Amino acid sequence: MTAAGAKVSRGAISNWERGTNGIVSSKLPTLARILGCSEGYLLRGELKNEAAADSDDLASSTKQSELSSTSPKATTAQPILSPNTTSFNHDKTSHNHSINGHAMNTIKKSDKLQNVCYDIRGPLLQTANKMEAEGKRILKLNVGNPAPFGLEAPHEILRDVAMNLSEATGYSDSQGIFSARKAILQYYQSKGLLSAVDVRDVYLGNGVSELIVMTMQALMNDGDEVLIPMPDYPLWTAAANLAGGTAVHYRCNEEDNWHPDIEDIKSKITSKTKGIVVINPNNPTGSLYSDELLKQIIEVAKEHNLIIMADEIYDRILYDDNVHTPMSTLTDEVLVLSYNGLSKSHRIAGFRSGWMMVSGRKQHAADFIEGLDMLASMRLCSNVQGQYAIQTAMGGHQSMQDLTSESGRLYKQREMAVSRLNAIKGISCTMPQGAFYCFPKMDPEVYPITDDMDFMMDLLVEENVLMVQGTGFNWDKPDHFRLVFLPNLLDLENAMDRLDRFFAKKRQQFGTE
Repeated sequence: MTAAGAKVSRGAISNWERGTNGIVSSKLPTLARILGCSEGYLLRGELKNEAAADSDDLASSTKQSELSSTSPKATTAQPILSPNTTSFNHDKTSHNHSINGHAMNTIKKSDKLQNVCYDIRGPLLQTANKMEAEGKRILKLNVGNPAPFGLEAPHEILRDVAMNLSEATGYSDSQGIFSARKAILQYYQSKGLLSAVDVRDVYLGNGVSELIVMTMQALMNDGDEVLIPMPDYPLWTAAANLAGGTAVHYRCNEEDNWHPDIEDIKSKITSKTKGIVVINPNNPTGSLYSDELLKQIIEVAKEHNLIIMADEIYDRILYDDNVHTPMSTLTDEVLVLSYNGLSKSHRIAGFRSGWMMVSGRKQHAADFIEGLDMLASMRLCSNVQGQYAIQTAMGGHQSMQDLTSESGRLYKQREMAVSRLNAIKGISCTMPQGAFYCFPKMDPEVYPITDDMDFMMDLLVEENVLMVQGTGFNWDKPDHFRLVFLPNLLDLENAMDRLDRFFAKKRQQFGTE
């Protein structure tokens, strides 16, 4: 397209592939010619190259191009849609294709997926995989998977799981094995859990991810709303939308160390609001919330009869002697769902050992809990081998503390990443108190970008560094990105050198040096 004089950005191409946006109509004839297909196919997915239809499409596109260049009102080019979406007045039903004389219907993804997005493993990663297949080494700062960075699981866990393999060949109870659920209860009791709970209040899952989706399916009717932080871990938003509900994002303030804005939460509660999601420590910002702030959120939930969904999977990855307080220990007057697991804290993401605990005011939620039981039974059970890691992991020495202490690897990597980011002109980054992410801001006066995914795509292609743009975490402006500081100091230093070079080049392009 560039060689033909009709350049299209990488971001536009990625959006086209996902069916979420289009390419401007003035570039349609060029695109059709290069791909060797009809414009009817690009517009409507038609395989048959009918001369009349193509003539009409070409005339329409030509007319649009002329209007765009001559009309003073035509300041914005109109996008054409991808074959996955409806175009103009074309019928939204499946198209009939003719292959070898047999009529075939186009198979399209469910409408439920139209508002579902997970950019952490989206177009950027797909491009990175293609580059790796071509022999390029990509520095991946995009995903919180400890294993590829040499952060090994505790040997004690591996040994105990191996010893129990013969017991893990069949299905377990749909909620999980007793010993694991009992160990989880004792963990929260040691933290000061107020509510009287038993093993029936604990659900083991294939990671927290499965339990988040299960919760939304059990909780939300079409049109219901759930409050989710902005920025967020995008699975929460995706799961709410997939369940037919609506994710309503409340703001976290960067100026206040990314703490939730209580007044913004209150302003967004409606009669359709079912619950509040709290991610603490937070992904992607690394922020840790005080007890006072958590109690304010609890008071809001109590006043409006809302469920609290507390995503606390980073509760054991803390720096600077910080202490995490589980929300379940602060109230027995609100229904609290606590989510946690071993993927990050014990470096066994592949084992998919996660759990959800129900506590607090359960009397009015019997029907909802019955829905959770039903969904747990439908998937039969979570990975049984991974369940045998939980009892061992919950007790004894917590090796993560060795990594997050001042002499530990993660502590040193955090310090280096944040200091190097803040040394780049136009970049500012708060110090994360937990997890292994930071969420730097790009000053829009220095980097006046409008498409942050396209910006990250440039970084990937030019410097072989993979990160995720801020809007991928449902942030509302193209001025942030998430950096994972899991790589060792040598690789992380290499990545920061490349970021230095990339941002310097962009300042020259923008004339803001």
